[in-house]
Amino acid sequence: MPTETFEFRVEARQLLQLMIHSIYSNKDVFLRELVSNASDALDKLRLAALRDETLDADVSDLHIDIEADGEARTLTVRDNGIGMSYDEVAELIGTIANSGTAKFLEQLRQADEAADAEGLIGQFGVGFYSSFMVADEVTLVTRRAGETQGTRWSSRGEGTYTLETADEAPQGTTITLHLKPADPENQLHDYTSPWKLREIVKRYSDFITWPIRMTPQAPAGDDGDTPREPETLNSMKALWARSRDEVKDEEYHELYKHISHDWQNPLETIRLQAEGTFEYQALLFIPSHAPHDLFTQGYKRGVQLYVKRVFIMDDCEALLPPYLRFVKGVVDAQDLSLNVSREILQQDRHIQMMHRRLAKKVLSSVKSMMTAAPDRYATFWREFGPVLKEGLVTDSENREALLAVSSFATTHDAAEPTTLKQYVERMKDGQDAVYYLTGESREGIENSPHMEAFRDRGIEVLLLTDPVDEVWTDAVAEFDGKPLRSVAKGEIALDGDGEDKPAEEREKRNEEYAELLTWMKEQLGEDIKEVRLSSRLTVSPACLVSDTGDLTPALENLYRSMGQDVPRAQRILELNPDHTLVKGLNRALSDRADRTALAEDAELLHGLAVLAEGGRPKEPARFTQLLAERLERAL
Repeated sequence: MPTETFEFRVEARQLLQLMIHSIYSNKDVFLRELVSNASDALDKLRLAALRDETLDADVSDLHIDIEADGEARTLTVRDNGIGMSYDEVAELIGTIANSGTAKFLEQLRQADEAADAEGLIGQFGVGFYSSFMVADEVTLVTRRAGETQGTRWSSRGEGTYTLETADEAPQGTTITLHLKPADPENQLHDYTSPWKLREIVKRYSDFITWPIRMTPQAPAGDDGDTPREPETLNSMKALWARSRDEVKDEEYHELYKHISHDWQNPLETIRLQAEGTFEYQALLFIPSHAPHDLFTQGYKRGVQLYVKRVFIMDDCEALLPPYLRFVKGVVDAQDLSLNVSREILQQDRHIQMMHRRLAKKVLSSVKSMMTAAPDRYATFWREFGPVLKEGLVTDSENREALLAVSSFATTHDAAEPTTLKQYVERMKDGQDAVYYLTGESREGIENSPHMEAFRDRGIEVLLLTDPVDEVWTDAVAEFDGKPLRSVAKGEIALDGDGEDKPAEEREKRNEEYAELLTWMKEQLGEDIKEVRLSSRLTVSPACLVSDTGDLTPALENLYRSMGQDVPRAQRILELNPDHTLVKGLNRALSDRADRTALAEDAELLHGLAVLAEGGRPKEPARFTQLLAERLERAL
């Protein structure tokens, strides 16, 4: 059959020009596309040979060859796979995805950003034409397995292509690129350079099932008589595709160190294989220590995404929630496009399914670690507890699972943290809530005035010192039917231990201090919402508490540091009626006609309550002056 010349359709010409000049920002991916196509061809031949024993095809050494010629400026990618017939070349290669070209161009025009445009290409199967980014001319020679005649296709990417038969074509497909001159400023590298080819294959195609071979170039002065053995560029060790029994822990650890750049072994290795309508495999690792930049804005999170063992992207954020950003690993999907963008991933239904499944798998592995390996769990929680608790705020679907794998410092044990389940099992008879207190340090919380009644009555309190604790305790209402209550919020009535004062005595005391409470509210004005007697104080004269629905001062400051303008909540001042200072102030209020000095005492008492919880008086200089005057009089 003579050589025939064909014109691309108008839409195909437009698409080809976009492909060459604007879609791909990283030109290295052309080799990924060609190797991936070659790998698919080898897979198809292996399957065809299994189905048809009469197929006249050589399957003894299936592989991919890469051959570079620096002098001729050519790069050849060759496979001995299934190949194509003349009609298949005309339909699949010559028309550039003829059924989808118009739709592709329409969506491309609607794409707002370059990243969106780059992602669209993978939906239409036109990645082969990325070759024209780096080549002035592309020639394809192919012969379908079982046939005797081959086909040659050639184009310069300028609107036409040629087709002809090839009598001596080997089985499979050979693609030869006549390369453009190297232009490093435009990210056009020298693709005849062996080190560059090795780098690309290692990055994108290291785990391809089939060997990717390249014969080393002859050294200077070599006459070419000495045969050179081809070297295999890829490892082919897709550990996630092999059964657990076939892989040693050392191999898993080596892969983890390779992808995470960590020098320590992982704390936990997690395998997942999903089968059915959407198949994927995952190999995830929990590090043994938190990276120094885990809480910085620029921290790169996510796992590596592969499609049929072809590397797609690092740090694929769509696969895991932000609170699992410390997890490293690999996810290999079977049915995604090679050129999916981050924007497309966020909308893909299959990705969302994987996201949910992977998150649940990690949390279930942590739960198993709690019982099977408590020492490793203790390390995990010490390193990653604060970031995992972010999920209590952001992931309501997995909130119960997150609570089940969380542990907290507690007054029950000075060294060992406790789970909420263990806390509930130890609750006193009549106790109806899980009590907690947030603060900057354990010591500061334990010495807080809010803890006095709980300490005296032996009621356990969770001691929460991470900044995120201020947020998640606001979002989580209960655990196992027990409400979570801050000992620094609302009114506290510790019933059930027989030590509460009779109702008549409490009412009499309220009447006794009614004038003081009203007067102090007038003196302190807008600084407080209310003054009342306390049931939580046994040693300190006063403390400040927040109303049940109000933000704590620490949470207010946290939101402000994030740029959010939140109104300052008024606090409630609680007085200890059994404290000498409060008793004396109450007597003085009844005895003295001139209450000027008493007003300053009320101001000092409020300032002491602010200091006791780690805060700062409204006017530190004035507070210091009043305190100095009182000390001077006492001396």
